[in-house]
Amino acid sequence: MTLAYVSGGSNLDAERNLVLAAQLLRERYPGTRFSRCYRNAAVGFEGPDFVNFVAEVPVAGEPAQLKRELELIEQQCGRERDAPRWAPRAMDLDMLLFGEVVQDAPGLKLPRPDLMRWAFMLGPLAELVPQLVHPVQQRTVGELWQCFDRDAHPLLVVPPDLSQI
Repeated sequence: MTLAYVSGGSNLDAERNLVLAAQLLRERYPGTRFSRCYRNAAVGFEGPDFVNFVAEVPVAGEPAQLKRELELIEQQCGRERDAPRWAPRAMDLDMLLFGEVVQDAPGLKLPRPDLMRWAFMLGPLAELVPQLVHPVQQRTVGELWQCFDRDAHPLLVVPPDLSQI
């Protein structure tokens, strides 16, 4: 069993879609745990704020298999695969880490390169597993979060509480 970390977010009917994604993740991957949900401004385009979380997902399988499952969950939450990249979305699920795997494959780089750029990914991950060592940075996620410019990227805790799903 490998622990993978997945970032989830929505800015279209966010609470409903986040709850649905959490339910689907737990059905497919029993034992999945969630950070709190955080509201943050849309990045790269004008639009409603996003609500984001990070999930710890116990996986038996390979990263590509999890990526396919995440895409299916996105579709079940109403995401259209041909929608523009920088646009509002019903659900966005991104694999941040897959155990200690480091890979640079087409369509899937691990650890996710922009994990170190976005508070909505790094903050909830640090909340969930502060002692986890980043396989490339060789520092704990908690240490990385302490060094992050959090004032420039404020996060606000909001419902839903996915730990109750």
